Amino acid sequence: MADTSVEEHGLEPGQDNVRILGLDVHNPVFFVSAVLIVAFVILALIFRETAGNMLGGLRVWLTSTFDWVFMISANLFVVFCLAVVVSPLGKVRLGGKDAVPEYSYAGWFAMLFAAGMGIGLMFFGVLEPMYHFNNPPLGVASPLVDGEVVTEAVPAAREVAMAATIFHWGLHPWAIYAVLALSLALAAYNKGLPLSIRSAFYPIFGERVRGWIGHVIDTMAVFATLFGLATSLGLGASQAMAGLNELYGIPNTETSTVVLILIITAMALASVVAGLDAGVKRLSEINMVLALALLLFIIIFGPTLAIITGFFANSWAYVKELPALSNWIGREDTGFMHGWTTFYWAWWISWSPFVGMFIARVSMGRTVREFITCVLIIPTLVSILWMTTFGGTALDQFLIEGYTGVQETVVDYVPELSLFAMLADLPLASISSLIGIILVIVFFVTSSDSGSLVIDTITAGGKIDAPVAQRVFWATFEGLVAIVLLLGGGLAALQAGAIATGFPFAILLVVMLYATWRALANEER
Repeated sequence: MADTSVEEHGLEPGQDNVRILGLDVHNPVFFVSAVLIVAFVILALIFRETAGNMLGGLRVWLTSTFDWVFMISANLFVVFCLAVVVSPLGKVRLGGKDAVPEYSYAGWFAMLFAAGMGIGLMFFGVLEPMYHFNNPPLGVASPLVDGEVVTEAVPAAREVAMAATIFHWGLHPWAIYAVLALSLALAAYNKGLPLSIRSAFYPIFGERVRGWIGHVIDTMAVFATLFGLATSLGLGASQAMAGLNELYGIPNTETSTVVLILIITAMALASVVAGLDAGVKRLSEINMVLALALLLFIIIFGPTLAIITGFFANSWAYVKELPALSNWIGREDTGFMHGWTTFYWAWWISWSPFVGMFIARVSMGRTVREFITCVLIIPTLVSILWMTTFGGTALDQFLIEGYTGVQETVVDYVPELSLFAMLADLPLASISSLIGIILVIVFFVTSSDSGSLVIDTITAGGKIDAPVAQRVFWATFEGLVAIVLLLGGGLAALQAGAIATGFPFAILLVVMLYATWRALANEER
């Protein structure tokens, strides 16, 4: 079944579509998804307090009851990817033996990085290492007693804090993306199936993916993508707003945050109209340049030697603590596991339809071994360098210089200010903070644009050239869902939305592992 081609099974992109008012939509995925999303936005705006309470309760229940689902599934994805890389299956080329890559390594890496986790690195890069230093996981003693630093406890707390942070941004999230991206790329480029999530399950369900099974899978993917994106957009908007308040005194209110989201969504719409190469690719490359400039600035003007040595020390700490951090049995640090790890895995899983499909779309011509290695290892190394530079600098400021700016944002838990508090202690703070704000905004735009492209492809039955108006619709509602979640409960509501949609999709991804293996096993090597 897995080695059939599109000519044999008759699945054409958009084959079952309906054209209405100039739109080209896949019935019923578009209509069900659109109606439910519009209804959610309206009801959540009308019943803000009730929606906030429900989302907060849902987050706690899911992370405490089904933590094992997220932990086991994320571990499976890493093991699967590593197994494929070292196996003969890694020789398979996406698109067939004669396929050539569409994008250069530089352009490819830029789009991977910008789409994968740009806003998150800006939001958590400074905050998370300091937070875990104050509250170390794995039973390590806190170095803070009554607000005073216990010097003897610092080395162990710092090591586990950096390991825990990298754990959330390393192999596991990128393995989640790689599994879905690989499955979609095989289905689309090697089997000629539509570029839609349902196609990944063809090796298991065959022609039934055209029916209600496929509709359910694609609709779940739309919801996971939309709420995963909304979480990132909400975090990015709150951070950009905090930076504008710090730099220019613009009031940091609900109204101003909503206005900022609307402005950035409008920018995303302009990028949507410009198209993939002129919009997302160009903005992604701009983002890479700005991110590299900010990274180099901190390395040069921050604790340079500590950052360089810290990269290797933190990499080893990550490898050493990886088994303990990946374990879910008998953990005493349940606050860390539920509040951080389970949320992250749900967030990455909810992002996976968006990032996975986007990676698949720009990765034709790569071998499976090259694909997984690049998608898994290179972003992990970049994340280690990023967290070491941003988080390590904040820790040095606190422990060596006695600067408490970042520490205060963690203790008072105003996470959107952590980045700017760290930059405030370095030279040219106003310029570097402005670059930080621009980075967050451009990451916001590229995420929204890429996300609307992916959702539109799913709801158009796999067509990649559906009318622009459909992408405009989804980009608009990504911004509206972010606004609703922020107004309805802030950070907790944003996290709850990602977890609620990530949970059922985690189960789908586990099933997808088997489908991907079957597809690879039937490919010519």
